[in-house]
Amino acid sequence: MKKEISANFPFESKYLEVKGSRIHYIEEGKGDPILFLHGNPMSNYLWRNIIPYLTKQGRCIAPDLIGMGKSDKPNINYGFQDTYEYLEGFIKKMELKNVTLVLHDWGSGMGFHYANLNRSNIKSIVFMEAMYDAPTLYDMPFSIQIMLKMVRNPFLGSLLVQGANVFVKKMIPDMILRKLTKEEMDYYKAPYPTFKSRKPILEWPKAVPFNGGKPKEVAKAVASWNKWLFETDIPKLFFYVSPGVAIKEKDVKIIKDGMKNLKSISLGEGLHFIQEDYPHEIGEEISKWYK
Repeated sequence: MKKEISANFPFESKYLEVKGSRIHYIEEGKGDPILFLHGNPMSNYLWRNIIPYLTKQGRCIAPDLIGMGKSDKPNINYGFQDTYEYLEGFIKKMELKNVTLVLHDWGSGMGFHYANLNRSNIKSIVFMEAMYDAPTLYDMPFSIQIMLKMVRNPFLGSLLVQGANVFVKKMIPDMILRKLTKEEMDYYKAPYPTFKSRKPILEWPKAVPFNGGKPKEVAKAVASWNKWLFETDIPKLFFYVSPGVAIKEKDVKIIKDGMKNLKSISLGEGLHFIQEDYPHEIGEEISKWYK
């Protein structure tokens, strides 16, 4: 019998000031840090049912990226480098050493970039539905292709993401197999009540360097961390689903055939926000693997 997937968020909110803005985070357990990084348009709420499996093995820390969740929303561009600088500042100020990264979606972009630039500070990496390489737009489901093309249009993107709030109201439930409860959806909606508050959600899809194209600085960063990921012996744990969204069958083969010191786990059928369908399986497997 499958365990219940709880809507509860039984963690104390903590805040750390970085570059004049408050980063919201949760922290449980002691030991080497295990840093959980969410993507777009999520928050650290995504990890609520996974973190409890690891609190006896390490210091579990899950921040909300700048402009997201309960973190402050400063008046910045919310480009790749902007957001990365807040994350890097958070890691430095928290004095995190020998870090295990648990990564998803754009949290993987932030995490892989940090790992590539701070290789000696990384203990191990867990990743799922992650940007291990520059994605190919035409490998995405057709509905996602259309959505992303519209979102990258200056007028339509603002209308859809900031006006209609489609990334939160439609994309989140459409990329999870089970139906989220009202309590769960309300938690995901809460950080983005206004047109202005949704700016970070709009900027993330614009930063994806599809087919290794623009933005050039992001494409360059992705190519660099991709090369490193296939060279490094750092222990890695990879979760995948079928059909997936960010990682498809061909990507699974590339990753399994090419990455060193990698354990791969198939969770079965799934889409993108797999933490909402398989939190207990993910938590249990990370706990068994983590040393």
